[in-house]
Amino acid sequence: MAEYKLLLPSMGEGVMEATIITWLFNEGDNVKEDDSVVEIATDKVDSDVPTPVSGKIVKILKQKDEVAKVGEAIAILEIEGEGTASEEVKTETPAAAPDAETLKAIEEPLQTAAASNVEFSGDLYLSPLVKSIAQQEKISETELKSIKGSGLEGRITKEDILAYVANRGSQPAQAAPVQAASAPQPAVSAPAATIPVSAGDEIIPMDRMRKIIAENMVKAKQIAPHVTSFIETDVTNVVKWRNKNKAVFEKREGEKLTFMPIFVKAVVKAIQDFPMINVSVNGENIIKKKNINIGMATALPDGNLIVPVIKNADQLSLSGLAKAINDLAYRARNKKLRPEDTQGATYTISNVGSFGNLMGTPIIPQPQVAILAIGAIVKKPAVLETADGDVIAIRNLMFMSHSYDHRVVDGSLGGMMLKHVHDYLENWDLNTEI
Repeated sequence: MAEYKLLLPSMGEGVMEATIITWLFNEGDNVKEDDSVVEIATDKVDSDVPTPVSGKIVKILKQKDEVAKVGEAIAILEIEGEGTASEEVKTETPAAAPDAETLKAIEEPLQTAAASNVEFSGDLYLSPLVKSIAQQEKISETELKSIKGSGLEGRITKEDILAYVANRGSQPAQAAPVQAASAPQPAVSAPAATIPVSAGDEIIPMDRMRKIIAENMVKAKQIAPHVTSFIETDVTNVVKWRNKNKAVFEKREGEKLTFMPIFVKAVVKAIQDFPMINVSVNGENIIKKKNINIGMATALPDGNLIVPVIKNADQLSLSGLAKAINDLAYRARNKKLRPEDTQGATYTISNVGSFGNLMGTPIIPQPQVAILAIGAIVKKPAVLETADGDVIAIRNLMFMSHSYDHRVVDGSLGGMMLKHVHDYLENWDLNTEI
């Protein structure tokens, strides 16, 4: 028999480690190839790790709540054969920084030269990649401690340090970014003693994902001044079209046809009309995004929220959008998303109508500058203009609310973009092919 080391696999751009949530098998259990053996959590998403071989788990090396690095052995299996083996660890090509020239200047020397002699104390946790970037850029420990990390338990991620490097030249030496220095601590860190607890009250600790959501929401509101515009849209043609095509689509594709692909298609067309809504803010610079990647806010069975991303949504047909949306929603609700499935959104849609809500005022996910909330579709009497005069008819109406970052999106841009989404939906062609 041979020993096989099960390694923590690469989990996508910028993810260097994961926390063990729970083992699905015990020591002594037999597992088959492709069995999911352990659930893990990163600062991006929860997922599971399958075993690429069949065998018996003889030793679990990383216990619940322990952190493992990518490429580190987390268990030892006994398999057929002789000797010791382990899975090949695939490395990811580093992603582009907010500024391509900045990234090139940072990462090329890392591949060709040893790091400088900048050292850090043991009480500051840094992943190998973050530490290498800090050493190459001669970022002191004082500076590092001023960076507000967006990773697990406030750790500094690759994106955090690259953003700091990109803005560093415009700031005084040893000074933290304005955002990190001025931002108050997240609400989740407030002392429990400030909240009175009465007899019979139940204290429920936040789980890991809820802590991340809470911190991100506070941070988003601190960074971006929110403005929200509203509009009511007649989606009668959309409802008629879906009713006519959903059975045919399900029979042909084996999948449900929801309203979301239609909403995404309308949003993509409006973004193409107003590309300055598809941007991010980096210090005093505006980054205009080439790709249109639509985030899709999805409620999970445990009450938490995750936002999987439809990549290059402008390049997908209605049928392609429907399949992508169904796939992401299914994998989100079954904890099958990969870290890269939640990265890179440039604009987000939140369907509050799925909960029966008429409208909402969503918080803009950073570093995006706008988010659309879609309300419930409700039958109402409405005034229609006809050649013979105004008439009252029963129509399918829906509210939409558009929240945008007033630092870079004024009311005219935010309002016009929303109006274009409205127009595309109201004038939906009943002969559109799926």
